Amino acid sequence: MPTLLAALHNFNKEMNVVTDAQTNSFPNAPTKILWQQVWGLAALLAAITFSWIAYGFYQPRILARIGFVDLAIWLGIFQGLLGAIVEPIVGWFSDRILGRFGSRLPQVVVGVTLAGLIFVIASWLVETQLSEGMRWIVPVMMTMWVIAMIIFRGPAIALLQGFAPTNQLPQANAILALVLAITSATSPILGLILKQIGASMTFILGAIALLIGSVLLWVSMPRHLVTATSPEVSTTKLTTKSVVKYALPFVVGLGSGLEINLLLHILPRHLSQALDSFSVEYIQSGILLIAGVATLPLRSLFRRYKVTFGMGLGLAAIAGCLTLTVLSQNGVYLILISAIAAMALGLVLTNTIPLALAMVLPNQAGFGTGLYFGGNGMATAVVAALVVTQSEISSMNGALLCVFALAIALISLKKFADTIKN
Repeated sequence: MPTLLAALHNFNKEMNVVTDAQTNSFPNAPTKILWQQVWGLAALLAAITFSWIAYGFYQPRILARIGFVDLAIWLGIFQGLLGAIVEPIVGWFSDRILGRFGSRLPQVVVGVTLAGLIFVIASWLVETQLSEGMRWIVPVMMTMWVIAMIIFRGPAIALLQGFAPTNQLPQANAILALVLAITSATSPILGLILKQIGASMTFILGAIALLIGSVLLWVSMPRHLVTATSPEVSTTKLTTKSVVKYALPFVVGLGSGLEINLLLHILPRHLSQALDSFSVEYIQSGILLIAGVATLPLRSLFRRYKVTFGMGLGLAAIAGCLTLTVLSQNGVYLILISAIAAMALGLVLTNTIPLALAMVLPNQAGFGTGLYFGGNGMATAVVAALVVTQSEISSMNGALLCVFALAIALISLKKFADTIKN
């Protein structure tokens, strides 16, 4: 472990060069955190999370009701793979929009509008008796909704780059991580409410939430941020070196996505069996709540330690905790392991976006976040496929996969540091 910490600390030192260079190269960079804009972005992120919860709750139920039981099982895997492809493309496109219009907001507005319209159409479809030949419209609409969400989610989060100085991005991102974790933690309670109000009203509420979130972001944006001149987007020729460079955020996203998915799949199930009193969903919520609260004290640490160190340390802690679950199934032991893993998750969430932004040029922020979330999408598809084929991922298999995820993430971080040095 000392060797690992020393290596991670070396990554931190090597990152100083790139973060200083990026701060100086980005025009009109803020000199302090613009908290009003950060909270506006957090409001949109909360609306996005609520929409995903609503979608995830009703997607399998609706597909099963119209006779697509098998499709309900595999559609999540397909949509994860779709995200792995579409996220980087959408992020790349958002950088072009920023270069042309000086703002990512047009793409955010288009994505929110499409997602809201599809939600409204879906609310009508679920109340309609579809014929045998028209059933396919529903899974097509669901896939279109996922693409619409991808259109604006990554570009919206990339806005964070303009809301804080580079060296204070972890502090600003901690607010987004807090909102994401707390909103996600309400999933079991929201599920009870959504079940009572029905699919049609749920989808309408999802559309309203997206509208409110986008309006709050829009009104929080000062004029100079909406219309600022953006650095010209450079075209990079595809070479082996550039392909490796752009693969690094994707691979780190893949590694962190695998660990987070495994953490939320394995530990809650073992803890539920050991305690025999709490459901898996509520234990997952507890882990997310601890992670969200942990982001507040953890964010102050990164005034000194850079994001590579924080990300590597968090992923190493999660991998260590999942490996330790192999040793015992004692309830108290698992509670302790889960608490430590939850705080490590908070550390990862705090550094996610700052790291994705640091791994690309300032005028490629959308592409960087797209690559990272694309890796997350691939990880979700992999874990979902394992759950479908194995029903449940064992502690040993989960630990081995988590160690693999940690290895590829650390190798990518080291490769990134070496690239900066050269």
